[in-house]
Amino acid sequence: METTPAILLRRTRFSETSLILTWLTRDLGKLKTMARGALRPKSSFAGMLDLFFEVEIGLLRSQRSEIHALREAALLTPHDGLRRDYRRVELAAYFAALLDAMIEPEHPTPELFALLQRALAWLEKESPTRRAMLHFENELARLSGLFFEESAYHSLRESLPFPKSRAALLEQLP
Repeated sequence: METTPAILLRRTRFSETSLILTWLTRDLGKLKTMARGALRPKSSFAGMLDLFFEVEIGLLRSQRSEIHALREAALLTPHDGLRRDYRRVELAAYFAALLDAMIEPEHPTPELFALLQRALAWLEKESPTRRAMLHFENELARLSGLFFEESAYHSLRESLPFPKSRAALLEQLP
């Protein structure tokens, strides 16, 4: 079994009791796991698998699929402050969607994991701003080696599909 710190980017219901989870991990990159029985009332995963939670996960790699088996999870940082304001959640979701679109599966990117950690920690304490959003885009472009143009947005949009929420966020954020 492999263990690594991970931040939950996406949850998809697989069955009545199971979830497919997309993680950004420090050591293994972006990967998907199946959490069988995670939605049962007495699951060992109860309270551990919410969006943007930072968790130490234990997984067994699949030989046949890109979806690995989640065996254990220990909550490290819940980022509770994010849930105080809907705009914080929106901006965190935008960051997660950008990273999900950019990172290839199972390609370790510890610098991008650290970027998301810093962004979530900042959002937990501060109100979301347009400046924070643009700073994240700039750092993402710089760390990924894609900053070619006068702005990170122009550099990144050549390489990945931007989440549709970007325009609305730019209008709403101070």
